[in-house]
Amino acid sequence: MTQDASPFAPGFKTLPWWWEAAEPPRRDSVLPDRTGVAVVGGGYAGLSAALTLRRLGHDVSVIDAERIGWGASSRNGGMVSGGLKVASGALEKHHGKEKARAIAEAAAASFPFIEETIAREGIDCDYVRCGRFVPAWTPRHYDALAARAEFIAEVTGLPTRMLPRARQREALGSDHYHGGMLADASGSLHPGKYARGLAAAVEAAGARLVDGVRVGGIRREGEGFRLATDRGQMRADAVLVATNGYSRDAHGNAAMPWLARRMIPVGSYIIATEELPAETMDRLFPGRRMISDTRRVLNYFRPSPTGNRILWGGRASFGPTDPANAAPALHRAMTAVFPEAKSLRITHAWTGNVAFTFDFLPHIGVQDGIHYAAGCQGSGVAMATWLGHNAALKIAGAANAPFALDGLPFPTLPLYNGNPNWFLPVIGGWYRLRDHIDRAAA
Repeated sequence: MTQDASPFAPGFKTLPWWWEAAEPPRRDSVLPDRTGVAVVGGGYAGLSAALTLRRLGHDVSVIDAERIGWGASSRNGGMVSGGLKVASGALEKHHGKEKARAIAEAAAASFPFIEETIAREGIDCDYVRCGRFVPAWTPRHYDALAARAEFIAEVTGLPTRMLPRARQREALGSDHYHGGMLADASGSLHPGKYARGLAAAVEAAGARLVDGVRVGGIRREGEGFRLATDRGQMRADAVLVATNGYSRDAHGNAAMPWLARRMIPVGSYIIATEELPAETMDRLFPGRRMISDTRRVLNYFRPSPTGNRILWGGRASFGPTDPANAAPALHRAMTAVFPEAKSLRITHAWTGNVAFTFDFLPHIGVQDGIHYAAGCQGSGVAMATWLGHNAALKIAGAANAPFALDGLPFPTLPLYNGNPNWFLPVIGGWYRLRDHIDRAAA
């Protein structure tokens, strides 16, 4: 491909590559007049909560404004993290040593839980415990990773080790970085297949899954709640809101405005390349690990489950944009790391909303009687599954131990209404500048 040639392959699609094998199905379900527990949001968190609630004998309905699994659950990179982001945060400064340890361990427990869920439910989603390599953008980033490696190994219970730059090609076929950290507490899966398989397990357990119902409001009514939707009213004894990066619609409406004001939805963009020979993939991804670097505006990338494509993701834009417009920037980032990939063209480009919180922690809790589970910080495959399960235990009164992510202070900003588009481009620009400065000084 010449410099001026289009990066797009013939037949290019602005749809998730995952949907080629597992597009979320359409359900012709009826919204019930009444349910025991109404779960608003049909992604991993909502489905996991519904599965646990059904196993505990509760009547459950999961409703989603789109199709069940349509959002980030079938659009993410399929990287399964053992709470590495939480474990590496500056927790002690804000929560003290004991609480920080409990939070990190609670987050790390998401990894064995999702492995157990996949095995128990027999979900065919191409899951592999492959480990992750975290390449360092600068030597200082390498030192910061090294300072956290032992702690991450302790809380995850799996090996973590450093790989200096001289040995970097043992984990990544590139000289673009300054060494990095290998963490075994990580895996890979096909997110579309996982969403579909989890939904099938929920249906088999007896829960109702209802597509195309947007909740416009939730209010107390007697001992329960009344949900106002665009397809009528529904009563529920309890409500869980698990909308995460989709907590506010395009018109500014939210099922739970209190939660939306605490979510920072960010579009994460991904491209899929044309197929590559096996020997090329072996050279670029020795060990076939998941990769996410230490830049503030990070790159995350991996081999496809089929092993013959590069899937490359990142924050190509900090404002709303079409995936086709974001794709060339991702292609440039990919070729900076893998120069030999310059001739590769893009077959698919897509986006989905992840959600950050102002304290960079996941949360479950109750506000005005409404339960919530949200804030996976862009690493939600295992975490959302785990949050949903724990929220369900809380609703059912079945938790046998405190959960460290339950009931934490949940900050927001004054006057923030859940729309970050007025400040995200500024923050994104500042992060890009800081990445550039850090690299130039390396």
